[in-house]
Amino acid sequence: MTPPEAPANPDNGARAALPAVSLCVIKKRADFLKAARARRVAMPGFVLQMRKRLEGDGIRIGYTCSKKVGNAVARNRAKRRLREIAREILPLHGQPGHDYVLIGRRLETANRPYHILRADLEKALRKLHQPRPKK
Repeated sequence: MTPPEAPANPDNGARAALPAVSLCVIKKRADFLKAARARRVAMPGFVLQMRKRLEGDGIRIGYTCSKKVGNAVARNRAKRRLREIAREILPLHGQPGHDYVLIGRRLETANRPYHILRADLEKALRKLHQPRPKK
């Protein structure tokens, strides 16, 4: 099933329109553990894990920040920033049928400039979706 395209000119004119792709949130621990065993790439602001699912065709995303990131306020701020970059980038560069987990990093996720954090996610997705080299 292919989602419909969003209108080219948004009403408010503030942002370019994003494709109409739904991002489902991963909430079960088992799904996080499956993603932890799959491919990953570490970026300065976060770690991205990716797993190809056998069932389903949508994009699923999970967010996690351990207590190493800081207190509840710091963890929530880091997760808010991860949610926002995922909302902007995954509909454009993510692939249906995949699970993605963004893991926040201490001091970096909450303090890294936003445009650099977005560029890091685009770069990480390109790395993960390129074919693996043959051994």
